[in-house]
Amino acid sequence: MTTDVPPRPARAGAIALLLAAALLASLYLSWRLLATADFLYPLWYDHAGIGAHIDRYGPQNRYRSGFGETSRAERLAAFAAIGRAVRNDGRGLEALTYTDSTGTSRTLLRPPEIVHLQDVARLVTVLERAGLAACGLVVVTVAWFRRRRQTLPPAGRLFGWTGLGVALAVGLVLLLGPRDVFYRFHLWVFPEGHQWFFYYQDSLMSTLMKAPYLFGYIAAALVALTLVLLAATLAVASRLTATPRPR
Repeated sequence: MTTDVPPRPARAGAIALLLAAALLASLYLSWRLLATADFLYPLWYDHAGIGAHIDRYGPQNRYRSGFGETSRAERLAAFAAIGRAVRNDGRGLEALTYTDSTGTSRTLLRPPEIVHLQDVARLVTVLERAGLAACGLVVVTVAWFRRRRQTLPPAGRLFGWTGLGVALAVGLVLLLGPRDVFYRFHLWVFPEGHQWFFYYQDSLMSTLMKAPYLFGYIAAALVALTLVLLAATLAVASRLTATPRPR
């Protein structure tokens, strides 16, 4: 006698795979959504002290002059242009410019900054491909459950398991120190010999982003939106595999 019911270890493994894929897919979709809004940079510019930070360090730059006198609109445009270039495999970074108070057009980025942002662009490409693969894996896993007429646990329980994992990860980062984790990540990920740390006086890129503080705000927004999308994804998955009630 045959049965469509998978063995318990296989079902548990499929659930774990679904949760991991749903989390990565939700993170990818959150990234894409925030990217369309320039990662809320205008909000952080006004309410996280980035404007005042640029006013302070822009005039101190040892390689580029006049950025401290640029307008809010031009600074927002510069950040948006860097973001677009990074999501476009780093193309166009060397052509980015700003206009100083005399009306002179100046190159925004120095060669070491361009190399670093190209490294970031390659990393983003890999992560986005992984996110797309995760979206497909969610669909495949849900189809696997439906084909075998297997129900998933309630969405709230699935979200609780995954949310606990996210909370533990966030707690670990806070325990180790966000800045230390940020710097260690760079040492692990980027090629040896490629500069990734820039003093504000040497880099309009770092000044514009108030690095690394801006990334903390972006990370918080990513986590919040990811959890919302994760809850929605798991709710849909649980509903699609629910056993129909007898009439």
